[in-house]
Amino acid sequence: MRRTLARGCLGSAALVVALILSATAFVYVQAKRALTGRPVYVALGSSFAAGPALGSLQSGSPLLCARTEGNYPRRLARLLRLPLVDRSCGGATTAHALRGGQFFQPPQVDAVNRETRLVTVTVGGNDVGYVGDLSLLAARRSDGPFGWAVRRFWSGPAELRDYARLRAELVALIRAARARAPAARIVVATYPAILPPRGTCARLGLAADEVASMRAVAARLAATTRAAAAEGGATLVDMDAIGAAHHACAAVPWTKGEARLLDAPFHPTAAGAEATARAIAAALKGSPAAVPAVGEDDAAGHQAGRVRR
Repeated sequence: MRRTLARGCLGSAALVVALILSATAFVYVQAKRALTGRPVYVALGSSFAAGPALGSLQSGSPLLCARTEGNYPRRLARLLRLPLVDRSCGGATTAHALRGGQFFQPPQVDAVNRETRLVTVTVGGNDVGYVGDLSLLAARRSDGPFGWAVRRFWSGPAELRDYARLRAELVALIRAARARAPAARIVVATYPAILPPRGTCARLGLAADEVASMRAVAARLAATTRAAAAEGGATLVDMDAIGAAHHACAAVPWTKGEARLLDAPFHPTAAGAEATARAIAAALKGSPAAVPAVGEDDAAGHQAGRVRR
């Protein structure tokens, strides 16, 4: 009996190890696939750029990055008629964008080269635990094993958040992109507003004091991003300000409130992704330099038009 039980335990352990190794190999192989497409426009960032739950995954996207066809880089590429290499990835930090290591992937900024004419950057929320803490605050009120686990093992929102380090890393990312593509326009977009200016709402699944605490984090994140864009000499598209009336509690929200995990809680809606793409396109049209617009005849080496920026 004991031998049978031992063999069963060993078999189960071997199965678990095999599953872990298989999953790791799958993630590794996905991360090492060669980039496709021309990097005339390169998108860098976290899930707020990758656009989880905004349609089907992009061809070639690592599964864990949740990089979708409905995200704002895809929409912007269509508006400007630019070939896109999208390196955004859910869960990314500035360190991942600069130095790599996320799911075995190289630095996101490595996709930028001398051909690049436009780089967009939306990253930083994961550096300071912004959306992660929002999600865990909502989850700990829920029933079921996940809510129980959050209540049991999560000690609460971070007490200290290193905004100085975030600013330095964002500036370093901007400068790294510029060093790789001196002729490129670099656009930094802040995270769109999630929380209302006052109070709370049922859609958030958070108490008023929780929202007030996280509202301060959102404000510092946006201010830090603005400062980094100015210091690095990048164009700022301030979606936190532009979308102030389209928070998750608004009649026309650009971000979600509490939702099922696979629906990407506290992330941009399709309307939010579209608004971000159009805001960036408008900022480029209103600036003195130019981003080439590539038409269908680009394969023959012809430029179809130009978008003023």
